[in-house]
Amino acid sequence: MTVPVVLNQNTTPYADAIRSLAEKDWQRLHVPGHQAKVENAPGLEPVVGAKALSLDFPMLMTGVDQDTWRSRAAGNPTPLMQAQALAADAWGASRIWFITNGASGGNHIATMVVKGLGLEFAVQRSVHSSVIDGVVHAGLTPHFIHGVIDTGLGSAHGVTAAQVSRVLDEHPESSAVYIVTPSYFGAVSDVAAIAEVAHQHGVPLIVDEAWGSHFGMHPELPVNAVRLGADLVISSTHKGAGSLTQSAMLQLGHGPFAQQIESLVDRVVRSYQSTSCSSLLLSSLDEARRHLAVNGTEAIGAALESVRAIRLGIRQSERFRDATLDIVRSEGTVDYDPFKVAIDMRGAGITGNDAQYLLIRDHQVYSELSTPSALLLLVGATSPVDVDRFLEALHSLPKEETEPQRPEVLIPAACERAMQPTEAFFSKVELVNFADAVGRISADSLAAYPPGVPNVIPGEVLSEEVVNFLRTTAAAPSGYVRGASDPALEKFRVVA
Repeated sequence: MTVPVVLNQNTTPYADAIRSLAEKDWQRLHVPGHQAKVENAPGLEPVVGAKALSLDFPMLMTGVDQDTWRSRAAGNPTPLMQAQALAADAWGASRIWFITNGASGGNHIATMVVKGLGLEFAVQRSVHSSVIDGVVHAGLTPHFIHGVIDTGLGSAHGVTAAQVSRVLDEHPESSAVYIVTPSYFGAVSDVAAIAEVAHQHGVPLIVDEAWGSHFGMHPELPVNAVRLGADLVISSTHKGAGSLTQSAMLQLGHGPFAQQIESLVDRVVRSYQSTSCSSLLLSSLDEARRHLAVNGTEAIGAALESVRAIRLGIRQSERFRDATLDIVRSEGTVDYDPFKVAIDMRGAGITGNDAQYLLIRDHQVYSELSTPSALLLLVGATSPVDVDRFLEALHSLPKEETEPQRPEVLIPAACERAMQPTEAFFSKVELVNFADAVGRISADSLAAYPPGVPNVIPGEVLSEEVVNFLRTTAAAPSGYVRGASDPALEKFRVVA
């Protein structure tokens, strides 16, 4: 019989167990190869410090994530199990798994869970590229739900419950619904309504909440997806909640649909999770949870205050504009992430891309993203900003006499599917000139940043419109096409 975990949010059972191990004078005859000695890896100390080397333990350490025979007989949970139970309590989930290959790894797990339910599913088109990778790996057939695109700001937002219902009606064989909320620019979809629609159609709702790991931790923040009825949630904890880069969580919801997939999720996690998980990343998840759960009201409140001051400084300017209202008013958006600050640069006498470059070069200020029309800031949920420093740098940006041209981001129409994504990805391929690529079947998933919506996925026929759009994006100063075999897109990889 398993002994229940005592839910004291002011404790960090896993991190404490790792620290306790590190305090002992071990003769380490196991991995990692540096074996906690600076002299064994002299280049690492300036990078991570001697303390990090001492805390760098492998998996399966007795009394940490591996039972002793006595504790197993008594049914005592390991420190790792305790830490995950505390996280589930903090975020309102029925169960949480810590993962150390990021939300991208979480999306790979979630798409494989979909495969366990069926081979077809309804999925938001503007998903992260890792979801498309998961579609390929799992051999799934996606039925896309096309969300809202703000062509002025160059941003993709969410989907509506009505759009989800329509796709499920058109494709009743779908085994799950997969959406993204909040969007990269902070738009929050109506998760409760979408969950209701999914459940009425007899399928679970999976939410990529990578950008909302701090949601639900303060009364001024949106409610997190698992509390709104989502059955499986991917949370990129490092993005907003303050754990180390590459650490993330999978959150299981409540109710019959979540219960139905729990065993499947657990087995897929075990098959995808590294057998050499970083104790540093796992410890950071434990510590980030404690900080949010215990100090969240005060720490998040301080960060929110600094964000409000930034917004005030923008609104008081005649040059820049807070684009939050544009995001909030977009179709299907019911709330927004206050820690994403979108600054509309149209009319500012400088493009967002040029502003980003000059802020980095002249002021050592690095924002999250720029588009020709916008500058996007991300403030950590527990990380107050030096408001004066940022506003001074922003207002000192040079202004051109003639307002620069900013063409709208006109997203081309979706390409026609000719092959299943998996079949195309694993087919024999060839590189062809961009002109010859038109009318050929793409072997790659290609997404233009911004706004990051997959413009073509493996198995779709490349249209002239898409080829020209991707090439124009790649040629732009801050343009980037994820998945391209040639950064300039002179050549495309197509099915042979």
